Amino acid sequence: MTVVAVLVDPPRPGHSLSRLAQTSPLSESEAADLVEAMLGDTLRAVERSGGELLVNYRPDDLLPEPAVDPDESPEESIRAVADDALESPEAARFEVQVGSSFSARAGNTVTHLLRDEGVQSAAVVRGDAPFVLRSTIDSAAMKLRTNDVVLGPSTDGRVYFAGFKAPIDFDGAFVSPEMETLVDRANDADRDVGFMQMQPTVRAGSDLATLVSTIRSRWQAGRVVPERTAEFVVDNGLAVVGDADDELRVVRD
Repeated sequence: MTVVAVLVDPPRPGHSLSRLAQTSPLSESEAADLVEAMLGDTLRAVERSGGELLVNYRPDDLLPEPAVDPDESPEESIRAVADDALESPEAARFEVQVGSSFSARAGNTVTHLLRDEGVQSAAVVRGDAPFVLRSTIDSAAMKLRTNDVVLGPSTDGRVYFAGFKAPIDFDGAFVSPEMETLVDRANDADRDVGFMQMQPTVRAGSDLATLVSTIRSRWQAGRVVPERTAEFVVDNGLAVVGDADDELRVVRD
């Protein structure tokens, strides 16, 4: 069984997808609501899969000031999302992240799972890839049977999934461009690398355009969509238009 660690911050205005709020019609509050919706879809997908869900969150002392809420701890905030999204939230593990950077936190989690707990494989997922479905997680677990490292490529050189059957040197491993950096580290450790299909992640306005267009297209075609993220798109009247230069931008209906 693959343990899937979803590394998350509490969805809070001014911190969650702050660049998205600066490059799209969404306000800081709406960007935080989108983060919550995508996180709920991600947690539900992992729960439905054959993997084990580990929710890995940053405590207040590792969060930047905009993400600190004196009235609600990060665990309370994230557990509220999990309680709403999961069928059996009591079955999920919740653990604090350890490390000063994302690379360190992801590496500490994966290394602990592989070396200290002796799991067969461990994966890192962020909550910003809403098209990660149950089948995505299960397909990655199958690939990890024959590959030491499995990566899910995304836009702008990112990864939406990083699975490991054996550790690599994680120091700076998630530095942009994540995909190339992780492959370099895997090669340095003599690890075989497998790849999954590309999926979008959401961090800026151009990413939101891809998300909105894909959700609306899949919905019109009668295909599966991430439920909470799709509801956010519809409830906020988001649509995509092209300009004379074929550049896409998000507008409200």
